[in-house]
Amino acid sequence: MSYFSLIMVGVLLNAAAQILLKSGMMRIGHFEFNWNELIPIGLQAALTPAILLGLLCYVVSVVIWMAVLSRVEVSVAYPMVSIGYIIAAIAGWYFFGEALSAMRVGGIFVIILGVYMVSKTA
Repeated sequence: MSYFSLIMVGVLLNAAAQILLKSGMMRIGHFEFNWNELIPIGLQAALTPAILLGLLCYVVSVVIWMAVLSRVEVSVAYPMVSIGYIIAAIAGWYFFGEALSAMRVGGIFVIILGVYMVSKTA
């Protein structure tokens, strides 16, 4: 597997984790950070399948990322993580109806250009 494929699998898993965690937290709802809610919200989160699956995606993505870093310079690999921002923005729009304004779309194209430029220096 090429280093770019390995990076993309890690990035996709990381973006999937974000979407799954968001989905799980939408089921739980808004909460305040205080001691009274720590245990009840923690238990709810621990029993929410989307959150558990999201955390699993994170764990697997970290293992893959360690394999990436054993093969690729961090100055090349880490900027590729920004591809996850693109995936998350599009998935947020698709799954949750989040806004994709002209400014965000412009930012996505800047990220694409930047990732392309970094990948060509590897």
